[in-house]
Amino acid sequence: MKQVKLDLTGGIKRLRAATTQIVNTRFIGRYKSVFKGRGLEFAGYRPYTPNDDASTIDWKASVKSKKLLVKEFVEERNLNIFFIMDVSSSMVYGTIDKLKMEYAGEIAAAISYSVLQAGDGIGFVMFNDKIVKAKPPETGVIQYQNFIKALVNPNNYGGKYDLNEALKYVLAFLKEDSIVIIISDFIGLKKEWEKYIKIISRKYDLIGVMIRDPRDRTLPDYSGQAVLEDPYSGRQLLVRPEFIEEDYKKYVLKEEQTIRKVFFEADADFVELTTDKTFVEPLTNLFKKRAGRHR
Repeated sequence: MKQVKLDLTGGIKRLRAATTQIVNTRFIGRYKSVFKGRGLEFAGYRPYTPNDDASTIDWKASVKSKKLLVKEFVEERNLNIFFIMDVSSSMVYGTIDKLKMEYAGEIAAAISYSVLQAGDGIGFVMFNDKIVKAKPPETGVIQYQNFIKALVNPNNYGGKYDLNEALKYVLAFLKEDSIVIIISDFIGLKKEWEKYIKIISRKYDLIGVMIRDPRDRTLPDYSGQAVLEDPYSGRQLLVRPEFIEEDYKKYVLKEEQTIRKVFFEADADFVELTTDKTFVEPLTNLFKKRAGRHR
């Protein structure tokens, strides 16, 4: 098989810079209200403050004490957040100033930083058509640093794609009650991937994060011949974009609807992102939805 040669110097530098800046966004800080621990123990009441969510007010206790009170809980956390990171060749692609792998790395860095701050554990597997790199869940700054080093290592990127193998790998060792986050463009899915999504969703709290470049959804507005290349095989096809543009859009729309439906039917969370827009707002909205379910 021909070895994939990649020049990721610029992308890796931007990703490294982004991981040092991402912690300043308002995306950070919602982690504890979203990823709940295994149990909550009532610890008592305290006065309500303007920074508290009004929905946490205990109105019965407040009437008796004649002041607004909120319940306090001690949470048994001990959570493990496990990232399944797509590092195949299709992720090393971008038509704007950010590759999909950069965008994915920033998301993983942001969430894992929040996990670190909460004292929970993170683990990860990076995959193409095989397991490229993996670390079981651990707590502490060293684990976080190892994850970031793996994300910015160009040797970890490129190759074919097999989500099934990554899911089977995780099912074999990751303990139940973990939270699994798949970050991928979901391009090149093989048969039976739906089955493995359902299996992993029954065992873990599953979140799917689909990242697409704008060009993944639409062909360029170009009245001439263009070359399309398969990111995995390198095969090329000479086409006239204006002749196949509508069929291409329909195919992608149907594909994304199918992916969305599979996660929905598996009772898993799912969010769709594009690299030309910030991930902060969509993920924050997802987190709000999850927090609401946990109240």
